[in-house]
Amino acid sequence: MADLGFIGLGIMGKPMTGHLLAAGCAVHVYDLVSETVLKLASQGGLACSHGREVAQKADIIFIMVPDTPDVEAVLFGRDGVAGGARPGSIVVDMSSISPIATKEFARRLDTMGVKMLDAPVSGGQVGAENATLSIMVGGQSEVFRQVKPYFEIMGRNIVHVGDNNGDGQTCKVANQILVALTIEAVGEALLFASKAGADPAKVREALLGGFAQSRILEVSGERMIGRRFEPGFRIRHQQKDLNVALQSARSLGLSLPGTAVAQEMFNAVVAQGGSDLDHSAVLLALEALAGHKV
Repeated sequence: MADLGFIGLGIMGKPMTGHLLAAGCAVHVYDLVSETVLKLASQGGLACSHGREVAQKADIIFIMVPDTPDVEAVLFGRDGVAGGARPGSIVVDMSSISPIATKEFARRLDTMGVKMLDAPVSGGQVGAENATLSIMVGGQSEVFRQVKPYFEIMGRNIVHVGDNNGDGQTCKVANQILVALTIEAVGEALLFASKAGADPAKVREALLGGFAQSRILEVSGERMIGRRFEPGFRIRHQQKDLNVALQSARSLGLSLPGTAVAQEMFNAVVAQGGSDLDHSAVLLALEALAGHKV
């Protein structure tokens, strides 16, 4: 097995690293929160003081941080990965960030002899904890083959989307467009049913047996009916991903009207202090417009 590194040990990165450790991998770990590093060190992780040290010691460096500027800082900032990475090493960015920025990061790493895969995930905290993540990968086929055994430890559905850096991130943007619009649609459907006098729980049960059936109707619909808005996937993260979608669409000369409307609904929840609620809480914005509570 290769020596691995993992930078970014939050609600996603921590359990993903835990699976690698449980599989017997040597994992050099770093996070801005030192307590998390110490926790993983107690599970067998090899604590590092910064990203540069991780890169000096690891052959494959995984990154899981919140946003595009965070990835750039991890890679090219002070004590970043670029300062310690050796020619022939591999950087695997599993964050959800801009496909355009990903291409530039890969180009800069390539000049150093370092290969890069973009491998964003879907499945949220539950998927990370259960090692059932869907992983969408962009980058050279031979590099993907080297890293695939480690992906299989962390996830279940691993797809090599294409040989170009950014292909994985493009797939994740498409995923988030579908998720956002479907969650908003589920909220509208349940709100309509409730306002019309039907039992939204029974409506959801019936819809799950028909063509409208979806995982989002199953999971997020249940959250909406039970008003369980504690985070699985926070609205601020959904909001960030839709910003990436809309910015990328503008650069491509595309109009994504449904995505823009969904983003405004999430923005409305954030404006009321709900940025850390689960994205199923988009229902709150719909309820406010209707003057009706499901």
